[in-house]
This record gives sequence, C-alpha cells and structure tokens, in this order.
Amino acid sequence: MNNETTTPVAVIGLGLMGQALAGALLEAGHPTTVWNRTAAKADRLVARGARLAPTVGDALQAGSLTIICVTDYQAVHELLDASDITLDGTTLINLTSGDSAQARQAAQWAELRGARYLDGAIMAIPSAIGTAEAVILHSGPQSDFEAHKSTLDALGTVTYLGADHGLASLYDVAGLAMMWSVLNGWLQGTALLRTAGVDATTYAPFAQQIAAVVATWLPGYAEQIDSGSFPAEVSALETDARAMAHLIEESEAVGVNAELPKLIKAMADRSIAAGHGGEQYPVLIEEFGKFRND
Repeated sequence: MNNETTTPVAVIGLGLMGQALAGALLEAGHPTTVWNRTAAKADRLVARGARLAPTVGDALQAGSLTIICVTDYQAVHELLDASDITLDGTTLINLTSGDSAQARQAAQWAELRGARYLDGAIMAIPSAIGTAEAVILHSGPQSDFEAHKSTLDALGTVTYLGADHGLASLYDVAGLAMMWSVLNGWLQGTALLRTAGVDATTYAPFAQQIAAVVATWLPGYAEQIDSGSFPAEVSALETDARAMAHLIEESEAVGVNAELPKLIKAMADRSIAAGHGGEQYPVLIEEFGKFRND
C-alpha cells in the first residue's frame, strides 16, 4: 500500500464540504482528482494542484480511493449507476448524508458491482475539515477502513464504529439528538430567565456547568440501561415528574412556551403509569424506544 503522502485519491462532489475534503487531501500531499457537475467549482482546487476529471468514470479510475460527498443517496446512485461506470475493484467512501437503511442498501448495491464500500458521516463544518476538531465516522469492513486510515487521517479525527454500514448514519443522528436536546434545554432556561431581565450571556456559563455535570452521569446511567435495572440511586422518576410539573407551571406563569417540558412529562407520566415511578430516570429508555405517531 502507498504511504500516506502519495496515495492518490478522487473526490466526487464539490459543494462546500467536498471542496474542504479535497483541499485537506491536497494539503496533506495526496495526488487528488476531483469531479463535479459544475466544473467551475473545481477551479480553486485545480489552482492548488488538483486534477479535474472530465467524467465520473475517469475520476473513479484515477485513485486507489474515491470519496463521494453529494446532495443525497439518490444523487450517489444517479452518478455511479450509469451503464458506462465501472466500480469493480474500486474502494468507495460515501460521506453523503442519509439514513442507516440507505447506507446499508448502498453497501449492497456497491458490493454487487465489485466495489469495496465504507459509509461515513461528517460531524463538522467545512472550515474544520483537516483539523482534529473534524470528527468523521466510518462503518463497514474494518480491513477496508484500516487500509485507508492513514489517508483518511488527513481529513480530521477519523473513527471506526463497526462492520454494520448503517452505524455511521445512526451515530450521526444520535449526535444531532444530543446537540438539539442540549440547545433546546438551554433555550428553555434562557427564555425563563429573560422574563426576569437576565440575559443569555449571563446565563450561559451556569448552563455550561449544568450540562457538564449532567454529562458525568451518562456512563453510570448507560450501565443501568444495558443491564435493564434502574435502582433510584439519585432520585426516583416520580420525584423528577414533580419537578417537571414545576417547570411547566413556572413557564406558563411567566408566559414562556411549555411544549417541550410538557412532552417530556407526558413520557414520564406514561412510564409511571406502567409502574416505573420508583425507578431512576434512565428507565425512560423504554418510552424513547417506542414509536408513537399520535
């Protein structure tokens, strides 16, 4: 295998993220071939030494590794499923956003055409690509990941999750769930405090402290979830539900939206009704694990 500074790579798709990926590979010394429907998007990369492929097929043949980052999985199939495209013997790393089912289907589709395939998810903004702050998740055959890890390291902090091609997409949305939940909780608190003249800047350090403390609970709570046992070591769910009611009442009293705390309390109430009121908060995993469309 070539060393990390000479491995040729192709990048298909030159939106903001694709341009950042190709730029990081060039910066790390990789001969980089690029392709995009709108060829002009490659101009700055070509000026830095990239080669513009005339066709998708040419790009696929140009490197020992091809990274594709386009709008969606439909676009992936439209580009690579043409009759004149040969995937046999290629290694594809798909960093296009999608869901886990699409990732697994794409893996089967690629492998039937003779390609090696890794699915991935980028947990970063374009400007972070090429730095340690850019977390890039990969799932699929471990041997394929290890074969190209030294090249992928040029893009950021790369992490292998497992053989299931759908894992990167699942981790991606799980991370988004965490992000939005933290931000939504902070916004709820900010809205409450603004009614008393406290601005967001003043509240933010306190909120950071709370978030950091709650984060330390996760490993112990994870053990409870994995064991299926939820002893009330800190507080019982029924105690938490009373605090939720207080949050709802306070929000309504000062004219702040209470939809979010009402949603969480409704889940807690269902769990308590099912007999889990004396158990600890992570018992709500049973509610989160149920699909509801009412």
